Formats: sequence, structure tokens, C-alpha cells
Amino acid sequence: MALYSAIVTQARRPEFYRDFAVPDTLDGRFDMIVLHTILTLRRLGRIGEQGRALSQTLFDLLFADMDSSLREIGVGDLSVGKKVKAMAQAFYGRADAYEAGLNSPAADAALTGALARNLYGTASAPPDPALAGMATYMRQVDTNLAAQEDEYLLAGKLVFPAPPSLLR
Repeated sequence: MALYSAIVTQARRPEFYRDFAVPDTLDGRFDMIVLHTILTLRRLGRIGEQGRALSQTLFDLLFADMDSSLREIGVGDLSVGKKVKAMAQAFYGRADAYEAGLNSPAADAALTGALARNLYGTASAPPDPALAGMATYMRQVDTNLAAQEDEYLLAGKLVFPAPPSLLR
């Protein structure tokens, strides 16, 4: 699916790990995919029934990919289901936290707090410019996605803005 491919490609951009201090770990990469998926689902939710159907397909693909990835790295069959369930719970928690932070332009503290707990939760405290930069980036992506045509998104075309370089 083109939408999921665009999400994974964006989540793997080296700027996030180099400039924004996102941990370059399995957890950090999972969180970057989740962050971009949540932003995409937020936009698709504004389209109506077609958007909701595409959202479900995207969500299902995300977790099918996570299942496959866990198996590829050697997680045993008996553990995969538990790990995927934990990942789904993490997804929903992040979705709620990011949604609360994005719903109000004045909610930067809520958004940066959610990012500190989730995106940077497995690392030492990120530098303040990285944390603020990620919050700004999320708002830019949200605005960018809102400006993209419904038909364009429904056709599987998704364009993310380049992350700004912060910490060089």
C-alpha cells in the first residue's frame, strides 16, 4: 500500500535520528512509524466513509507489518501475539496523547510531554530543541496533510514535508 510505504519512508529519514535525537532503536523506529501513521489517520478521518475504510486498511497493514517484523527478528510464535497486542495498546495510548496535544495550538506542553514519554521514553531526556522541534514538525505535518486533496490521499498519494534540520 502506497500510504504505508510513504509513512515508513518518512519515518526512516535520518534527520529524525540525527537532528531530533530520536533513539535509533527498534522502539524509536516503531514510534516514528506510529507518529506518522497517527497523523495520517487523523487526516483520513476527515474524509468520511472512504477515509475511515482506508484508515482501517492502513491500521491493519501496520500491525501485519509489525507481526512480520517480530517474526523476522526471531520472536517466537507464542510471544508474537502478546507483543503485537502490547504494540496496539501503545499505539492507542500515543494516538490519544498526540490527538490531545494537536487539538489545541496552545497545547504545546501536552504535545511535548506526550513526545517525551513516548517517542523519547526509552532514551535519556532529549535536548529541548529536539523535543520542541518534533512538536513543531508534527504540527507542520498536520497542516500539510490538511491541505492535501481528499482524492489524492484516497488514491494512496501522500506527501510529507521534509523535517527541518535543528541540531547541526
